[in-house]
Amino acid sequence: MASEEELFANIDALLEEEPQLPPPAERARLREAAGITQARLAAALKTTTQSVKNYENGRSEPKSPRLEAYQRLLNGWAAKYPAPGTVTTAPAAVPQSQVPKTFTGPAAPEGIEAEPAAPERSARPATSSRRPVAKKAAKPAVDPRFPHGPLAVLDGDGSAYGVDGIVLDCPARTVPELVEWTLRESGLGAPKLNRYGKDADPLIVLTAAAAVKLGLPERLQGHEQRRSLRLPEDHPVVKQVVKAKWQLTQRGFGPWARIYRKAQGRERQCVQLAILSWDALDERSWPGVAEMEPADIARVLGVYAQRVITPRGSTAVSGLELMTALRPPTKPERDTETGNWISAYNPGSLGTEPMNPAPPEATPEHPVVVNSGWTGGFLNEEAYQWVRPVDLLTDEECTLPFAVGLDLNTAFLAAAARLVVGLSAPDHFHAPKFNPKIPGSWLVDLSHVEIDPRLPSPFTPDGSRPTGPAWYATHTVAYAQELGYDVHPIEAYLRRETGAYLDPWHDRLKNAYVDTLADLGVTRDLDDRAFLAAMEQHKQVDPALAAVLSAIKATVKGGVGKLRERPQGRHYKEGEPWPALERPTWRPDIRAAVISKARVNMHRKLLNMSRMTGLFPLAVLSDCVVYPSPGASPLDFLPYAASGKPQPGGFRLGPTPGLAKLEGVQPMLWAVELMEKGLNPARHIKGGDAVLDEGE
Repeated sequence: MASEEELFANIDALLEEEPQLPPPAERARLREAAGITQARLAAALKTTTQSVKNYENGRSEPKSPRLEAYQRLLNGWAAKYPAPGTVTTAPAAVPQSQVPKTFTGPAAPEGIEAEPAAPERSARPATSSRRPVAKKAAKPAVDPRFPHGPLAVLDGDGSAYGVDGIVLDCPARTVPELVEWTLRESGLGAPKLNRYGKDADPLIVLTAAAAVKLGLPERLQGHEQRRSLRLPEDHPVVKQVVKAKWQLTQRGFGPWARIYRKAQGRERQCVQLAILSWDALDERSWPGVAEMEPADIARVLGVYAQRVITPRGSTAVSGLELMTALRPPTKPERDTETGNWISAYNPGSLGTEPMNPAPPEATPEHPVVVNSGWTGGFLNEEAYQWVRPVDLLTDEECTLPFAVGLDLNTAFLAAAARLVVGLSAPDHFHAPKFNPKIPGSWLVDLSHVEIDPRLPSPFTPDGSRPTGPAWYATHTVAYAQELGYDVHPIEAYLRRETGAYLDPWHDRLKNAYVDTLADLGVTRDLDDRAFLAAMEQHKQVDPALAAVLSAIKATVKGGVGKLRERPQGRHYKEGEPWPALERPTWRPDIRAAVISKARVNMHRKLLNMSRMTGLFPLAVLSDCVVYPSPGASPLDFLPYAASGKPQPGGFRLGPTPGLAKLEGVQPMLWAVELMEKGLNPARHIKGGDAVLDEGE
C-alpha cells in the first residue's frame, strides 16, 4: 500500500504540470457568457486583442505566467456559467503558489468577475462567435494540413508571427529544434500550385534577435563572408544541423538556407529559413520590409506567398521556381508492362534534364562555345538602351516645355503571354524558309530594313541599324516581315517540340499584379485621369502592399533574367560548367524570346505613335520611353479618338501588363542637356536635376 508521502508526491507532481485550458470554443463561450469583450480581456491579460482571438480559435496558446492567470479566470467563469445541460461542482481554486510572482498583470483580471453576464450573449450558441467576418474578396480555402499558412516571422521572444494575425509560440532554442517544431507542430506550409507539383516547404523568417538567440551571428563578418554570405562549415550551428542528421543544400547556410532530410514516402522534410539581418530581403525588391515589425513582415510575405509563391530566395529565384511549380517536369503514369506507377514526362514542361543551347544562344564562356571553337556570333536580344541623336531634334521639339516619361507595366510579363517557346533540343538548318510560328534562332541580314532615323531600330538594343547578317529570335525576324520586308535566313537553330510554357506563369503573375494594384486603389474601371491620380498616391495607401507590388515586378524581371544566369565568383574559368547549367530552366533561348517580343512590342507602339501623332521619342530604356510634350501630363500628347477613347496601337494608360503609367516629368531643357552629355533621359526622368552630372 502506498505511503502518504508517495501519494502527496504524486499529487504535487500533477499540480506542477502545465495547466490545461478548456477547448478554444469553450473559452470563447465563457467570455461571452461573462459579457467581456476580447479587447477588455486582452488589456487585463497584458496582451493583444489578436492574441486573445488566437487563444479562442486554437491558433496559439498563452505562455506562463499568462497561462496560469487565464486558466484561473476561465475556471472562475466555468463555475458561474456552466455549459447548458451539464452538472458541475465548484472547481478547486488554483493554488496561489502556482501563479508565478514574475507576472506583471493581475492574477485574476480586476473587475471582470463582478461584471454581470449579458443575457443576449449567454443565450447565443457557442458557434456564433466563430462565424468569419465578411471580407471584400474571398480568400482561398485553408488547407487542413497547413492551418497556419505558408510562413512565420520569428522574433527573439519565441513568438512566430504568421498570416492573418496568427501568433504561434515557438519554444525552439536551436536551429535543429526550430526545424523540428516547424515540421511537426507549427502547421505551416502551402499546397502545391499544380496537381503534379509539390507542396511548398514552410518558411521561417528570422529577425536579428531570433538569429542571435539560435546561435547565429547577427551579421556575417569578414570580406569573404560578406561576398559569399555563407556560414563556414565549422560554425557551431552548422555542426548542430549535421549532428541532428539534417542537411544543407549546396548553397550552404546563407541568407536563404534550406534544411532538409530525404523525403520519406510522400512526406517532404524541408524547411526554408530567411535571415533578415543577413539581407535576405533585398531593399530593391522589398522596399522597407526588413525594417517593419514582424507582424507586418509576415503580412507582406504572406500576401506574396498567396498570390505568387512562398519565397524560396531572392525574387529572381522565386520567379524561376514559380515556373517549375506551375509546370512540373514529371507526372505519375502507370507502366503498361508492369502496372506500377512511374514518373513520366509532363507534356508542356521543360522536363528534368538540362539542355545544351545552340552555340549562338549560349554565352561566350559556355562549354558549348569554348569546346567547339564557335566564332559565328551570338544572339543579342536585349532591352532597349537608346537615345535619339541630338542633331535629329527639331526646333519645334526643343521649344516644347516638358519631357514626359511613360513606363510600360511589367513589359516582360506582357511579352510572355501566349509566347510559344521551344521544349526540345535545337536542330541545325541551312538556308531554311522563315516560319514565324517556329521558335528558334535565325541568322539573317536585316540591314536593308529602312526605319525613320528618329526611331530606334527594332533589331538592336542600342537602336543602331544592323550592318550585316546577325542572329535573331523568331519575333524579331517576324517583325521585319510585318514591316513589309523579305527575309531570307542563312542558317537557323530551331526546335521541333514547342509550347506556351510561360502561360500559367504569366497568368498567375498578372493576377497578382492587377489584384495588388486594385488593393492600392488602382482599379481597371478608372478613366485615364483618375488612373493617373490613383497611381500618384498608391504607395502611400498601404506601404506593405506597395512592397508586395514591388516584389511582384522584381519577380518578373528576375525570373526572366535567371533563364540565362551567368557564372559567378572570381575563381571561374572560361569553358567550365557552372551550377546554373545543371537546371532544366537554364534556357537562354526562352529569355531571348521574351525580350525580343517585348522590344518589338515597344517599337510597334513607337511607330504607331509617330504615324498617329507625328511625335517621336527622345529616348528609350527597357520599358520606359520619354516624349517631348506641350503639357506636364501624358494626357497632353497621347492619341485619343473624338469619343474620348484611347486610339488603339499606341501607348495607352492603365493598370494591366503592357499598358502605360507615368514615370516622371522634367523640363525639356533638362532632357536636352542630358542628351548632349550622352546620358539617357529615360534613366533619370524620375530623379530630376540631381543626376545631371552622373555617368550612365
